[in-house]
Amino acid sequence: MEFEDVRPFLETHHRGVIGTRRPNGATHSSIVVCGAYRDQAVFVSVRGSSAKVRNLRRDPHCTVLAVTDDWRSYAVIEGTAQLFDARNTDAEELRVMLREAYRACGDAEHPDWEEYDEAMVRQDAVVVLVRPERVYGLIR
Repeated sequence: MEFEDVRPFLETHHRGVIGTRRPNGATHSSIVVCGAYRDQAVFVSVRGSSAKVRNLRRDPHCTVLAVTDDWRSYAVIEGTAQLFDARNTDAEELRVMLREAYRACGDAEHPDWEEYDEAMVRQDAVVVLVRPERVYGLIR
């Protein structure tokens, strides 16, 4: 399976689980909203200090699992994460990227983009793109 095979699924099913590696090698799982953006899986960590972000900074290998509401169909993207935040991305570029990721991970516009922008800065939000290295699943 290729990323293009699961792109339509990721564009309509945004419930997901991210798996990262803890320092001891164990898996850390977190619920996320996810989508497809720039030919990669995407999610936003609204807290830059979260365990998943700390884990990805140390080891960028991760797994994104997107599922349907009834958990009967799913797509898995295993790959390497690239993190975009205030540490490595121009403020305006990050603002635009956060908005685009929000749109890619949901089905509606935010009701107040200025409020969203302020919250993302305050919370040190991180856009995470996962370059697909292995893609599989069961799409019905």
